[in-house]
Amino acid sequence: MDKLQYRLEVFEGPLDLLLALVAKNKIDIYDIPIAELLEQYLEQIDLMREADMDVASEFLTMAARLVLIKTASLLPRQEEEEDPRLELTGLLIEYQQCKLAAELLRERAAFDTVTRSPQELPADYTYKRIHHPLELCQALRAAWGKGKSLLPPKPENFSALVTAHIVSVASQTVYVLRKLWKRGSIAYLALFAEKDDRSARVAVFLAVLELVKKRRIRVEGEGKFCRVELQERNRAEVKEEA
Repeated sequence: MDKLQYRLEVFEGPLDLLLALVAKNKIDIYDIPIAELLEQYLEQIDLMREADMDVASEFLTMAARLVLIKTASLLPRQEEEEDPRLELTGLLIEYQQCKLAAELLRERAAFDTVTRSPQELPADYTYKRIHHPLELCQALRAAWGKGKSLLPPKPENFSALVTAHIVSVASQTVYVLRKLWKRGSIAYLALFAEKDDRSARVAVFLAVLELVKKRRIRVEGEGKFCRVELQERNRAEVKEEA
């Protein structure tokens, strides 16, 4: 009867072995059960010895470290003390990242691939698509519409802007102050009674806001009973401006 033979996987180091055990048992690398991992690690070392494989000292050093971590985890720990497994978790994560990076570099630096620069191919400008007549008609109409949008605007489009009468806010400020200097107070709506142009009404409104902001006038009341009054201390200034 032939002797049963089996082949053990060759690991590059203790971290490689631990990472293989973590992947094999689907262990959360951030919450490693040290007791279970230590037991399987020692079993793997025993198998390596039975197969007459030289167990390097670094494997035994890692075994001692696992025993130390297991012992520390069994002892009561203060709140400020860190989990003794954190250092091992960090080593495994760093080794895993380095292993992935090495695999990528191995694929990129492989000597079994051949590369060459791209060749220039003659361009084929033959239009090979077949269109429905209705689709061509719609495309033509769309092109006509875009052409019209590119034409310069007509002069009459600007006539409303060019011929519009511009009323300055400063002139309407003087207008409001003159009204108040004569009467002392006036109905708010009365300020707009003589203003038929929209620009003039807007300028009067802005003038009232500006005078209220500078505390030269005040607005009292609500709705149609609202009145605009001149501050007493500004009467002399209004007389000079008027």
